[in-house]
Parts: sequence; structure tokens; C-alpha cells
Amino acid sequence: MNKFRRQFVNRSVLILGILGSGLIQLLAPLKAFGRDRSPAFAADNLDAALSEFFPGETIKTSDKLTIDVNDVIENGAVVPLAIKSGLPNVHSITILVEKNPNPLIANFKLHPVCQGFIETRIKMGESSDIIAVVRADDQLYSVRKFVEVIAGGCG
Repeated sequence: MNKFRRQFVNRSVLILGILGSGLIQLLAPLKAFGRDRSPAFAADNLDAALSEFFPGETIKTSDKLTIDVNDVIENGAVVPLAIKSGLPNVHSITILVEKNPNPLIANFKLHPVCQGFIETRIKMGESSDIIAVVRADDQLYSVRKFVEVIAGGCG
């Protein structure tokens, strides 16, 4: 009886060790991904976030981009928005909120066959400009829209 118990414990420890090692290997790429652009996401003002995330690049304004969001938002904790691009070959869409404690909100990398469109929800601390920066054909384009926030959602 004691022999079977020892075998069971030994095999259980072996299996748990293998599973634990495999789980660590699966999570390692996620840890590296999280460090990808952390200085830009930690920036506390718009200029710092832009210079960290797009170092040395020029951003042009474009009338082919739109930000669909209500002009007045009751609760800044839940701000639904959509960003649409009429530009060809959109590679990524980045969202920033000028007066948030950390302006860089999100960066969406798009597959080449995707259309230049995203829909999401963000948080806004106060009334501010929402800025969308779109990378298309290795150029950066942007659009801004001011949104009035009644109750801030960052805090």
C-alpha cells in the first residue's frame, strides 16, 4: 500500500512540474509583449507619449479619418467610440486622450486584409481631445475630436 502511495505522489509531482514549466513558457511571450512600449504608456503628457511611441516620426492631419463618439459623455469611465479610416493599407490605430493622467490609451495592430476600423470603449478623466493616430503605407496620420465629460472616469 505504501509503495502505491509513493508512486502516486512521485508521478503527481512530476506531472505538476511539467505543467508548471509549460505554463511559464507560455506566459513568457506575454511578459515580453507587455514591456514592448511601456515608457510610452507610462508617459504623463501627450507630447511625451507621442515622442516615446512614435520617435522621430512626423504625424500629418487627415480628413480621411473620423472619430465617432458623442460630443457629451455622462460617465468618463465608459466612453464608446469608433475610429474609421478611409486610407488604404492601414497597419495600426493608436488612441490617445490629451488630458488623461496617461494619455496613451491603446494601440491596435491590424492584419493587412482588415479594414481601417476599430470600435472600443475607453476611459476619460475630464473633458479633452481624443486623438487617433493611424499608420497607413508607412505614414502617420491623425485626427482629433473634443469630448465633454460630465463625470470623470480616471481615478
